[in-house]
Amino acid sequence: MAGKRLTPFSKILIVLAIIGGVYYLLNKLRDPKVKQKINEVTSTSSSKSKDGYKDVINVGVVTWGGYAGGQYFNEGFEANTNSRFYKDYGFKVNFKVIDDFDASRDAFKNGDIDLMWATIDAFPTEVEGLSQYQPQVVFQADWSRGGDAIVARRGISKVSDLKGKKIAVAPMTPSHSFLIWLLEAGDIKTSQVKIVEVPSAIDAADAFKSGTVDAAVVWSPDDADCVSKVAGARVLESTKNATHIIADVFVSKKNFIEKNKEQLRDLYEGWMIGASELNNSDANKRKAAKILAEGLSQPEDFCYDAINNVRLATHGDNENFFGMNQNYNGVTGEDLYNKMKVKYNNLGYNTSGAKSWRLLSTRDLVSKTKSLTGANHTSEKQKEFTAASETVAKKESLSSKKVSITFRTGEYQLSDNAKQLIDVQFTPIARAFANARIRIEGNTDNVGGRSSNIALSKRRANSVAQYLISEHNMPKNRFIIVGNGPDKPIAGCERNQNDNCKAKNRRTDFELVVD
Repeated sequence: MAGKRLTPFSKILIVLAIIGGVYYLLNKLRDPKVKQKINEVTSTSSSKSKDGYKDVINVGVVTWGGYAGGQYFNEGFEANTNSRFYKDYGFKVNFKVIDDFDASRDAFKNGDIDLMWATIDAFPTEVEGLSQYQPQVVFQADWSRGGDAIVARRGISKVSDLKGKKIAVAPMTPSHSFLIWLLEAGDIKTSQVKIVEVPSAIDAADAFKSGTVDAAVVWSPDDADCVSKVAGARVLESTKNATHIIADVFVSKKNFIEKNKEQLRDLYEGWMIGASELNNSDANKRKAAKILAEGLSQPEDFCYDAINNVRLATHGDNENFFGMNQNYNGVTGEDLYNKMKVKYNNLGYNTSGAKSWRLLSTRDLVSKTKSLTGANHTSEKQKEFTAASETVAKKESLSSKKVSITFRTGEYQLSDNAKQLIDVQFTPIARAFANARIRIEGNTDNVGGRSSNIALSKRRANSVAQYLISEHNMPKNRFIIVGNGPDKPIAGCERNQNDNCKAKNRRTDFELVVD
């Protein structure tokens, strides 16, 4: 049976009812409580919520700019629904600022934090104490690039000037590692300086400003503060040039990783996206500085400078750090860990209980992340050096490392033994101080004519440079080649008075020169 047709009056009533319903809904949507409820539902439904994921991952950090990639991606320090971790992956992240070192380790042990900050250079000194928790290095967050510095009083202009001087440093910390490397680059033993142990880099700065020490290893911006408050003081060196010594990483317990691998890979992916966005945009850095200012209770300018004093590690940098790029000739996490394990042990800090790098690290987060492609996620390029000007070529070096390389009489080709000597005694320093120029000075004894010895010593120095260029992929313009011949003998052997002195004078000096 055909239905009845609506009368014009009925149609008008229906239209009025619809308009009234719409008006009612619009008014309800203006209610803050209703809007909040809708946002929560929408956010939850749009996120990639996954069964088995922890609601919140707790990350332990300190007052440092190197974690900005994660904090920026999280839209703050506290767990929140605006976080891109929440929107894109379905879980929240909470950053806990724990500046006290012991307290941060206690928080890791008792489960208050799931990921703990560490630096690979100093990590060998604490691995044994954490062994029952089976700590694993899961990813790199940054390289220090100006965040750590050594300040020195008037009259100390190069590393050799530190001999016999009092140096304030926090032992078994990144500050200590930096000092160890710098002294090695300057051919100075730790026993030749007077170490004044302090609890932290902040205390080191206070010791320097009080005049109780001649130099101190400090954090930025305390370096600038020290220079401004101590007449004649200067920054002797910083990680702007010592680019590959202090590497911040995150560590987690092995059982936590096994239970939460997929979620940790999502955390890593989001963090790397955040880091790449900061590396490629000053506006994003400014936004991140606001986030850090609130989370760290520090001035915004301080936080902006802190971000610029690090290299935020990308996915490509992590591939290099974990030794996954066969074409990479720079410093890996394993290189740094192994070297510092030996260095600290030789200084009397027992690291014999530190496990091997293979047992201490996992590459799963990095190796199984396939979505991070394109230029923004590639590794950092080497510094491009221009040809050294005459002024730079003659500039006083920061440090000098003497290496006795044996050449056969009248020859300048490197033997295999000579190459091994370079690899062991100097190449690690050249890699660690990657932003400094290298002056290579060839020297001879006094046997033979002076002019021929000068020419020969220059060819020998050039052979060393060519080896570092071809074998270790170092930039050609980074090198300054000098042939001294017999003109710069070792102190005490000025007359080449015996075979021992002649052997000492047949040497190659490696000097770090800062533009």
